[in-house]
Amino acid sequence: MANRVLLLTLLAITCTMSFAFEPSPLQDFCVADATSSVRVNGLACMDSKLVQAGHFSFSGLHLVGNTSNPLGSRVTPVTVAQLPGLNTLGIALARLDYAPWGLIPPHMHPRATEVLTVLEGSLEVGFVASNPENRFISKVLQKGDVFVFPVGLPHFQRNVGYGNAVSLSALSSQNPGVITIANAVFGSNPSVSGDVLAKAFQVDKTVIDQLQSTF
Repeated sequence: MANRVLLLTLLAITCTMSFAFEPSPLQDFCVADATSSVRVNGLACMDSKLVQAGHFSFSGLHLVGNTSNPLGSRVTPVTVAQLPGLNTLGIALARLDYAPWGLIPPHMHPRATEVLTVLEGSLEVGFVASNPENRFISKVLQKGDVFVFPVGLPHFQRNVGYGNAVSLSALSSQNPGVITIANAVFGSNPSVSGDVLAKAFQVDKTVIDQLQSTF
């Protein structure tokens, strides 16, 4: 009997945890009120009587992103910050533009799985899995191809063509977050100790100093 009770308790905890990620909203909509001082896990709801169609609309994904930067890429996000009507709905979008050989550098989304669709060009994509340990999974995608990056795993995209490329990503969070690995490791504020990074990367500290000055 005790074993059965323990099993049922563990099952209940597991089920609770499985449904604890961005739960379904309890109202028709909850348009984000960016002016509210209320602190919740997300954004407070605007008075529904003040909601307008514009709170559910975003214009701009047809515009070509400016890729004249060292990485040769540009992300145009559509998260709850740009589209208040996404609040509590657990979804977001992003347009990604790539110059020839442009790169979206290795990064991760702590709160979202990403599904990427290639609209134009050819992209090399890949992610690194934790299980089995550090397995690298990659593929070259063509126009119309789809690829999924599981939540929390480091991944990248690179244009492998000589023309511009465009992709569209759907993400399973209204606020997926993004941690760009190089920026986080070498450009944190305050800085991670150079001695720590030199030992972690097994390089001379002068190399770390140079990278930290760059980022």
